[in-house]
Amino acid sequence: MMKARRQARILELVRTEVIQTQEELAALLTREGIPVTQATISRDIKELNLQKVPTGDGRYRYALPDEVPAGAWDKRRRILQESVLSVDASENIVVVKTLPGTAASVAYAIDYQGWPEVIGTVAGEDTVLVVVRPREAGGEIVERIRGLIR
Repeated sequence: MMKARRQARILELVRTEVIQTQEELAALLTREGIPVTQATISRDIKELNLQKVPTGDGRYRYALPDEVPAGAWDKRRRILQESVLSVDASENIVVVKTLPGTAASVAYAIDYQGWPEVIGTVAGEDTVLVVVRPREAGGEIVERIRGLIR
């Protein structure tokens, strides 16, 4: 029950406040007597499909999916289509090779798919490591990424 209450409150806060960071969100919840860790906030953001959108003054804030500007998904998909060179897996690690300088954008696009098997991504200059669970899910994630870049 605590998770449902916490996530409902997160949705209320995101609707009414300009929240720029996970730390700000955690501080607001803690002040209201809802104890959280950074990992919990991160999972909640992913599960609620919150996304960062520009505020218009050079900053970004968390927003509900229906507040995300039209075309945001198209832009992330285009980044994948234009930047990904290859995708392969070794058990629970998916390796995505990208054009130089685009790995961080590709990792961002993968992170916001909201796939529950994806624990996280790490981006270098031209490579993204996608860590998945369970171990057998690596091949499935490879196919999903390939489907996005077709």
